Amino acid sequence: MKIAYQGMPGAYSEAAIIQKFGADVNTLPCNYLEDVFNSIKDGYANLGLVPVENTIEGTITRTYDLLNERDLKIQSETIFRVVHCLIANKGVSLQDIKKVYSHSQALGQTREFLISHFYEPINYFDTAGSVKYLIDEGLRDAAAVASKRAAEIYGLEVLVEGIETNKENFTRFLVIGYGEPGISGNDKTSLAFTVAHKPGTLLNALKSFALRGINLTKIESRPLVGKPWEYIFFIDIEGHKDEKITSEALEDLLKFSHSLKILGSYPRA
Repeated sequence: MKIAYQGMPGAYSEAAIIQKFGADVNTLPCNYLEDVFNSIKDGYANLGLVPVENTIEGTITRTYDLLNERDLKIQSETIFRVVHCLIANKGVSLQDIKKVYSHSQALGQTREFLISHFYEPINYFDTAGSVKYLIDEGLRDAAAVASKRAAEIYGLEVLVEGIETNKENFTRFLVIGYGEPGISGNDKTSLAFTVAHKPGTLLNALKSFALRGINLTKIESRPLVGKPWEYIFFIDIEGHKDEKITSEALEDLLKFSHSLKILGSYPRA
């Protein structure tokens, strides 16, 4: 079993894999989210783990786009508590720092700390990668935002631990792959659908669930490429697609939608 993720060793995605599958799991680091999907399709990995939303910065929209574009299904989910650290080369002090490198999500989640210290945030493709960048470039006026584990892996110092703006900082990750999990009794289903660009169509589509007492746990819209100002809707509902009441709701939804794709029915975290 090999599980692909976006980032370098020490990334939060890798930590989330270890949390879910154990320390002995084999992992495959990838540069981009697209590479995670491709590695499964091409047979280099059995599964992938991708971030989908954070309690501070919100949705990772690229993940939704890829789920809609590709044939992989969501297998399960896991929720990871994110603790951000300010990390620098040994001997660098808080007063020496002028720039801070990290992934845009991590910079957003630590915005108040960075502003209070007048640090310039600089986007980097990965949290752990930004730590390695400090070493490779020998930077003495910069730091990175990443995990404590990343600092340990690359031998750098943690200057401040827990710099996230809000301590209720969690990221939800999806495990993706081929195959469809069966009913566990505590499931959710993720969908992508479009409706006619007319008044009331979205309301009628969502009534398919409301009238049956099915709870929506998330709704997100993304631009429909090629049709300006029209949107594709992503929703999470409680229940498995093969359960009778959920199956009936999905059949009803088809009457009000132009397109419908089931991204996966899987056990809730």
